[in-house]
Amino acid sequence: MTVQQTGADGDSAGQQTATDKQPPSNRAHVIVIGNEKGGSGKSTTAMHLIVSLMKMGFKVGSLDIDARQGTLTRYVENRIAFNEKKGLKLPVPEHRPIYRSELSDGNEAKLDERERFTTALGEMVISCNFIVMDCPGSDNYLSRLAHACADTLITPINDSFIDLDMLARIDPDNLSIKGPSIYAEMVWDARKRRAAIDGGTIDWIVMRNRLSHLDARNKRDIAEIVEKLADRIRFRQAPGFGERVIYRELFLKGLTLLDLREKGVGIPMSMSHMAARQEVRSLLEVIGFKPADGEELPI
Repeated sequence: MTVQQTGADGDSAGQQTATDKQPPSNRAHVIVIGNEKGGSGKSTTAMHLIVSLMKMGFKVGSLDIDARQGTLTRYVENRIAFNEKKGLKLPVPEHRPIYRSELSDGNEAKLDERERFTTALGEMVISCNFIVMDCPGSDNYLSRLAHACADTLITPINDSFIDLDMLARIDPDNLSIKGPSIYAEMVWDARKRRAAIDGGTIDWIVMRNRLSHLDARNKRDIAEIVEKLADRIRFRQAPGFGERVIYRELFLKGLTLLDLREKGVGIPMSMSHMAARQEVRSLLEVIGFKPADGEELPI
């Protein structure tokens, strides 16, 4: 298996973040899961990436930038509890929740949050191969710090015009793109900050999660707009996850689809599970994980 990180412009993406100037082989690759809209599947995507990477033999750290809501943190806690209950040894990431500052002064609060963030990141960036960050569905200082540190930024969106509105302003009469929207502008700012700090680039990937109730015409319209946007604001596209109940059910046990074959888990595999596992493999391949000829990714 080889790993090749490719930027939106087709060039190989660097392995360096804004917080460390060690050679790429000496530091973790940072994957940020971000979108300013809630309910797009960020935490589910983050946990499946984390478990995928651990199953491929990598040491993985995870940072919950949305610690107040704490979905990723609870996911990891549920996984630890499931291990203890069942006597299993499912892999668990090195995890840290990063809480927002409670200081009332704005500047002091930013300094406090930067210290919390850089301390946690600094501990993981040398000890781990990958760091996965789950960002909140809102714009705040911690989220902007995380975005500026990304080597790979993954933005899950539901296949709807509501989610698309975070990326671009769309003319309702002819569906033309009027301009980038608030989240796309934030990513552009993060790219500029990253380039100014260490010359690094952010490989931005937008994954379209499929909503089964959408009609075919709506899906085609969204697909055409996303295709145009990809060239205009420089991101790559990835197939997203289907609207499968299993993703939500596994949360309470801290499990992912990649754990179901493990002895002692006690959940039988179905055809739906197999299809969902392939969705995870497809995302990994877009990120840059390529299996050897004739093989599948070992997840």
